[in-house]
Amino acid sequence: MNGPRTASRAPVGLAYGGASVLPHCVTPMGRQDLQGIKDVEVRTSPAVLTVILSLVLLAAPVPSTGQQPGKGHRIGWLSGGLTPKDATPQNCPRTGQPFWQAWVAGLRERGYTPDQNLVIECRWTEGRPERALALAAELVTLKVDLIVAGNTNQVRAATQATSTIPIVMWGVIDPVGRGLVGNLARPGGNVTGVTDDAGLGIAGKYLGLLKEAVPTASRIAALRPPGSHSGDLPRTDWGTHLETEARALGVTLQSYFLQGPDDLEGAFAAMTKARAEAFLLVPSPFFGVHMQRVIDLAARSGLPGMYPDKWDVEAGGLMAYAVDELETARRLPAYVDRILKGAKPGDLPVEQPTRFMLILNLKTAKTLGLTIPPTLLIQAEEVIR
Repeated sequence: MNGPRTASRAPVGLAYGGASVLPHCVTPMGRQDLQGIKDVEVRTSPAVLTVILSLVLLAAPVPSTGQQPGKGHRIGWLSGGLTPKDATPQNCPRTGQPFWQAWVAGLRERGYTPDQNLVIECRWTEGRPERALALAAELVTLKVDLIVAGNTNQVRAATQATSTIPIVMWGVIDPVGRGLVGNLARPGGNVTGVTDDAGLGIAGKYLGLLKEAVPTASRIAALRPPGSHSGDLPRTDWGTHLETEARALGVTLQSYFLQGPDDLEGAFAAMTKARAEAFLLVPSPFFGVHMQRVIDLAARSGLPGMYPDKWDVEAGGLMAYAVDELETARRLPAYVDRILKGAKPGDLPVEQPTRFMLILNLKTAKTLGLTIPPTLLIQAEEVIR
C-alpha cells in the first residue's frame, strides 16, 4: 500500500490507516453478469435455515474446556479458510499466520489474553461456503459474547444465525450494498467492523495496474469463484467498475466462472485457448484456500496475474494491490473491546481502509519474460527480487 496513498482516518464510517464458448466452468457474460462481488456468499431459504438451526441446536456441543470460560469472555471466530494444523482444542491457531498474530496482539494490548481471561472459539469453512451457516449456528449455541466473521459469506451466515449477538466483520466489500449494515456512519442492527475496500472504484484499479504491468495485453481474463454467477447473489457495482475500466483501457474482459476447485485446471486451459494475455482474480476465500494451485497453474500457463493479497505474491504470484491486512487485524480488537464493555455494534461506525499496498514479484516477472515498467516499480511498497 503505497505511501502516497495513505490518508488519515476520516468520517465516512471511519477510515483506518467478450466471453467465448468455453468448457462448463466458463459461461458467457453480459453487463448484468459483471456485477462482481468481493467474495462468495450462499443464500439459504427460510425453510432450510430453520432445519439447519434446529439440527445444530439439538446437537449443541459442550463448550471447550481447554480454556477457562468462567473467568472471562467467550468470542467466536468464523472464517472461510482452513482449520490450522497447530489448532488448539477450540480450533484456533496456536501460533498462526501474521494476521492472526496481529489480531491476538491487539487483544492483549487491550487486556484480553487467550487461555486466561478470554476464550476464542474458531470455526473454518475449509473453503466451502455452504458450511458457514451451520458453523455460525454452532457458535451461537456456545453462547459467545460476539462473533468475528471474515468475508461476506461468513458475515451473512452469522446474521442468519443470530440477530442479537454482536458481529464484527472484516474482509467485506460494500457492506451497505449487500445489506449487511444500514450505512457506514451508523450501521444499525448487530453488525459493524472493517471493510476491505475504500469504494467500488478499487475494482478498476486492479485492472489498471495489471494493464500497466502488461501494456501489450488486449485480452484480460477475470477468474470468478464458485457462486458468483448465481442469480440469487446480491448485485453491486463492483463489476460495473471493472467493465468500465476495461473499456477505457481498450481491453476485452473475459470472465471464467468456477463451480469448484476441480474447474481450475480447465479454466486456465480455456484462458489459454481464448488467448488471454493476463488475468485477475475476483477476491474470495475460495482462492485463498486454493491459491498455491492457482499460482502453479498461472506459471504453467505463462499468464501474469493480479492477486488479491500480499501473501499470494510472496508465494509466487506476479502482483497484488491490497489493503494492509495486518492493519485490519490490529483494528478488530478495538471493536471487540468496545462491544465487550457495553457499546452497541449498531452505534459503532464501520471503518474503511485508506492505505493500499502494491506488491510486485520480479522473480516471477523474469520467469514470465516481463519487464516491469519503472513507473510501476516506483509505486510499489514491496518488491520481491
